[in-house]
Order: sequence, then C-alpha cells, then structure tokens
Amino acid sequence: MTWRLCLGLALGLMSGLWIGCASPQVHGLPQGQTAGLVPMPASLKLRGENSQGRGFRSDGVLKVSWPEHWAMTPMEAWLTHAGLAWSRSHRDDAQVLWSHTDQPLGPEGYTLTVENDRVVVEAQDAEGAFRAWTTLRQLMPAVCEQGCPRGFELPAVAIQDSAYLAHRGLLLDCCRHFMAPSFVKDMIDALALQKMNVLHWHLTEDQGWRLPIEAYPKLTEVGGVRTEADGTVHGGAYTKQDIAEIVAYAAERHVTVVPEVELPGHSRAALAAYPWLGCTGDTLPVPHNWGVFKDVYCAGNDSTMAFLKAVLDETCEMFPSEVIHIGGDEVPKVRWAECPKCQAKMAELGLHSEAELQTHFINEIGAHLARKGRRIMGWDEILEGGLPEGAMVQSWRGMDGAVEATHLGTDAVVSPTSHCYLDYPLRSTDLEEAYSFVPLPEEAMGHEGQIVGGECNMWSEHAPQHLVMSKVFPRATGLAEVFWSGPAVTQQPGAYDAFLVRLDALSQRWGFLGVTPGLEGVPVEVDVQPDTQGQVAVTVRPAIRNAGGLVTFTPDSEMPSAEVLRGRVGETLRVSGIGSVDVDVAMRGRKAGVVERFPVAGHLGAHRPLELSYVPSVHYTGGGPQAMADGRRGSLDFRDGAWQAVQGQDMMLTVDLGEPKALEKVQVQCYLYQDAWIFLPREIRWEVSQDGDHFDLLGSTQANDVLAPDGRQTVVPFSLEGGGKQARFVKLTMVNAGVCPAWHDAATEPSWLFADELVVLGR
Repeated sequence: MTWRLCLGLALGLMSGLWIGCASPQVHGLPQGQTAGLVPMPASLKLRGENSQGRGFRSDGVLKVSWPEHWAMTPMEAWLTHAGLAWSRSHRDDAQVLWSHTDQPLGPEGYTLTVENDRVVVEAQDAEGAFRAWTTLRQLMPAVCEQGCPRGFELPAVAIQDSAYLAHRGLLLDCCRHFMAPSFVKDMIDALALQKMNVLHWHLTEDQGWRLPIEAYPKLTEVGGVRTEADGTVHGGAYTKQDIAEIVAYAAERHVTVVPEVELPGHSRAALAAYPWLGCTGDTLPVPHNWGVFKDVYCAGNDSTMAFLKAVLDETCEMFPSEVIHIGGDEVPKVRWAECPKCQAKMAELGLHSEAELQTHFINEIGAHLARKGRRIMGWDEILEGGLPEGAMVQSWRGMDGAVEATHLGTDAVVSPTSHCYLDYPLRSTDLEEAYSFVPLPEEAMGHEGQIVGGECNMWSEHAPQHLVMSKVFPRATGLAEVFWSGPAVTQQPGAYDAFLVRLDALSQRWGFLGVTPGLEGVPVEVDVQPDTQGQVAVTVRPAIRNAGGLVTFTPDSEMPSAEVLRGRVGETLRVSGIGSVDVDVAMRGRKAGVVERFPVAGHLGAHRPLELSYVPSVHYTGGGPQAMADGRRGSLDFRDGAWQAVQGQDMMLTVDLGEPKALEKVQVQCYLYQDAWIFLPREIRWEVSQDGDHFDLLGSTQANDVLAPDGRQTVVPFSLEGGGKQARFVKLTMVNAGVCPAWHDAATEPSWLFADELVVLGR
C-alpha cells in the first residue's frame, strides 16, 4: 500500500468512518484490490487478525450460496465469464456466502467480511446483496474482468455500507443522437458498477421521437427521422422488444429505467408527425438545429390531451417505474398567447396567465398517471405556475428549484448545470468540479419535502454515440461517489486526491470492460504574457496530473511572414502574428489522442492599456478587464473563457499603443449562434487617434444581416486594412443587434454580443 492509499484510508478516520490500516502483510496486496473501491464504502476496515494477515484465496473452483429468492443473474454470468468453476452449494460449505439479515443496515445496505477461508455477505434484500456483489467484484483483481480461471486473492476486509441518497441517476438523451440498444445496456452496466440505480431515459424531443407508440406510428416513422444541414439523414427508434429487454436488463442490475416523454414543449418531432397537435396546425419538419422552439403542444386542444394520455398509457405498459418524467422545461408561451383554443381554455378555467395554463396542463397529465399508480417528475420550470399536484421536481437551473420544492412539501432530484451537466466541456465542468458537489443544501433541510437524489445529465446535441462514454466518465464516477458516499467522504480535506488514487485503480478495470473514459479535466492551459511589443510569450502548462505533450504554433494563412514555432509543454514560444497553438497532449508520456487548440495573437495592442465603455457579463468576462487585448482569441466554444460578452448593450473599447504606429490591419472576431440568442453586431467601427481625444473613422462594417446557416454556431472575423496610417490609439465600437428578431423563438428578448480580441497589426 502506498502512502497515497494510506492517505485515502485516513480520510475516513477523519470523517468519523471506521477505516483502519492493516498489518504489513496486507499492505503487500495489489493496490487495485482495495484502492479500486468506487464509490468509497461508508466503513472499511483492513483486517490483520487472520493467518499472516492474508485474505481469501481461490484456486479457481468456487462454491457460492445465496437465498433462493434473490436473483443474482449478473453475478452468475460474471463468474462464468471470468472462467471460474463455480457452483451453488449449501450454506455450511460455501466459500462465498450471501445471507439475509433483519438487522437494519440502511438503504441498500450490506456488510461484507473477507476471512481467510470464506467471504460472508449480509443484506436485508436482493438490492443490498447486489450492491455487495459490486463491491466484491471491485475487490477482485481487475484482470478477472477478462478472465482469471486460476483463481484470485481478496484482501482481508470488513465493510459496512449503505446509500447516502436513494435516487442516483444518469440522464441519457437518445433523441438528439440515437443510441443502439446494446450501447444503452453497456451504459447500464457501467452505472451499476458504480452503484448508480436510475437510468433517466430521454426518449422524445424536438429533434427526434424514439419511443414506439402503436396508436400513433408516425411518431417514429416521421418524427424519428431528420435531414441534417448537409443533406444526410439521421434516424432511429426503439422497438417495444428493445425496451422490454433494456428494462429487464436494468432490473437485474437494480437499475430503474425512468422514461421521459417531453411535454408540453420540446415537441417539434411529434408536431412534424401530427401537425394538429400544435396551435397553428402548420406542417413543420423535424428540426436538425438545437434550441427552444415556439411551436409546442396546444394546451387548449382536447384532442392533444387525448393524444398524450394515449401515449402515456403505452409508456406505462412498457416501463414499470413508479416515476414518469414529463419534462415541462423551456416552454415558450408565444403560440398559446395567440391561440384561440388556449385563450378559451384559460377563460373557461379562470386562469390568469399562460404559466397557470401550463400548470393545469401538467396537472391533468399527473392526475391521469396517478390513476395508474404513477407519479410525475418535471424540470424545475413546472414550479412557475404553481406546483402541479404530487409532482416531483428535478432542479437543473441551480438549486433554487429543489429548495422551493422541499418548502412546498414535495420531493426533488438535483442536477444543476454547475456540477452535473456532462455534455458541457471540461473547461466548464471538470471532474474536480463534479466531485465538489453538495447535493443537500441547508436551506432544503427540515421540510416536509426532501431532496431524494441526484442525477448527472448527458444531453447529446454535440455528442453522437461514439463520444458519449468519454464525456460521461470519469465525471459521472465522481458524482456516483457524491450520491452514494455523501459528504462524510467527499467533503473531507484531501478527499479529491484520495479519490483520484482509487479512480486510477478503477481505470484498470475499465480497460478490460471497454469503457473509454475521457480526461478528468482540461489537460493543459495556455498562459499568454507580454513580450516585446508586437509579440506575446506563450507558455502551455499542465492543468492536470501527468499531462504533457508537443506544442506547435501555426500562423494563419493570411500571415505569410510569421514563423511556425515548436516546443513542449512547459516551454515558452515567442509569437508574432495571428495563429493557433496546438498541443498534442500526452498523459504519462504517451499520446492521449487529444489535441488542444488555443487561438492566440501577437500584435501591437496585446497587453497595452485598455479602456472599456461597458461592464462585461459576469458569465463571460473573457478573463477580466484586459481580455480584449491579452493575446488570446476565442475558439468555437463560446464558454472557453476567452470570449467577452454583453446582453442588450454595445461594446466600445480603446487601446493605447504607447506611441504612434503604422497600422497594417485591425481585426476582431465575433460569435454567431442565434439559437443561443448570440447575434453579430449591427455595425462595427474602427477609429484612430494620436492624442486619445480626437478620433478619425478608419472604416466600418455593417454586420447584423449575416446569419449562420441553419442556426449553427460559428466564429466570424471582421478586419480592415490600415493602409499604414499612423495612430497611437485604436477604438473599436460594436453596436448591439438589439432584440431577437420577430422570426426568432425568443423574439423581443435582448440579444447577446460576443467578441474576443482587438488585434492591431503594424510596425
């Protein structure tokens, strides 16, 4: 056992858990057999009292016993796959014994004791027994995942364990990108290995309907297929047999599949199949772009309600889960405000707002499902018109929705974007951020309602199936420990470092299972400092442990005189001109197959005094007051930390070059992503001055009419030739586009303006 493992064990002692260091003989066991326990058990003691401190040894022949009424099918399959000659036996001669106990062990609780001649597990029920099996599996050498027919050795341990939160889930969005049934099963296996117990399966969306409904076959025939911007076709839907097999597969692993049928918003795929479900009756395509759309289910149309009840009836036949998720998020009320049927329904019911109409709509759905013994869950927007009766709340816009739900006397599940959105890039939410999550805030304590669990969310707008595993893991692993072990483990000093040690050991097992995790965080960061005027000193530094790699600066094609520069992580490159620093990342000296790109610019204005006429959004500062002249440019990810932004305002800034310079070119990049309300400025003006008081117009560009094709996000450069004009001060003014245009789904809302760097080239 290394000092780092002892540190991890000591953390339990500091947190009040009983975790003892073992005798020197036990220290000699393979580290992965104890360090690979993720999530960390509530209590773990390494035992030294057995013969010579050794644990249980198997020669490949194994006798196992468990109560007849406990289905242990996954364990049986695993033992066979491992090549072990195992057999059922009587209690008395069993080498691995599962026993029922009436002693209270906590939710999904169990005890597991490894002695020198046997392994003894006690649990109150089959669910606790399966959690114990997961722990026992993690104690076995990782190579057993591939096969260990000659046997294995277990460390001598005594474990007592139970769940911190009852609901521990992953949302898997199979609508934006369809995922094969076999992949869904693989994900269930990976969740179960980490003691997660809910697969929140997102099956209906604007961009695709994947749920088979016999009464309405066009939902999958039409709504399950979309034509992409490049003309390719993306489609897919599950059959009822697929769903039955997946639900059964999950149940064997004590994972509940909670289906989500989105309503009343995020319903464009359904409206494409059956236009009469919407307020206008217009025939609409299944959209291939992302965002929030105006066209939603008509809340005043009784036929629409009958349709949804029929859909949910079939959904309940396919999914036995008590909870049915109905979405309820991001529902524009524009169509309802203009719809005669919706307005008539509001008048009939005496409702005062469209938000109240949504609550009524969801209440009717909830009452229908309640008659079937089911309970609805919705995103925190369902609180806006009053809590629908009996509904659970999933809080994603921070924790306020969960706190409000508990105050209102209902249960909540937490999955805030700040910690739990795994579709977000690592720069927004890395493993350490996920692991730091505290799911039970004090404000939610002591009320009739309670926070019953947490989820990590994997939305798939930008993640086809082949990218999903690397985005989910290892961040979901950190959250699995948060949800199972709780703050007694995760909030102790040094807890994250100890977790990383155990994660390394778990990763060995993943290697045999075909799980392909991504990196735990952004591997490298770029540091851009001033050098001689017209240059910047660029140093790429490791941002996570074991990161390194080769660094190359490549100038843009419009910079023919700039040089290609090469170095390594940790070395400094002196960059002139516009271009990109690419890092071919290596982990532990081996290529990771990841290339990190940092757009940079060495120019006259870099790190020169800068004056702003605006206050940047706290969410998009670009790095601070100097961000628009710090040598860093923005990437295609507007959350990369290099973009500066305002909403509903102009951006005007002035850079002082220190002395008159002959200007060759000025440039700025703006971001365009109208689905996220980010528009190009209406006008861009460059002005120059010798004294900082009197400015002359160098040139201007009208830009607000430029739109990205099909709403996609893009970076748009704007540049102007300087013609050798002498100037000490350069002023850039970008005029905000104003409110989102009438055709936009957020019409009349103030638009965003994003820009990155005022580049000044010259001599």
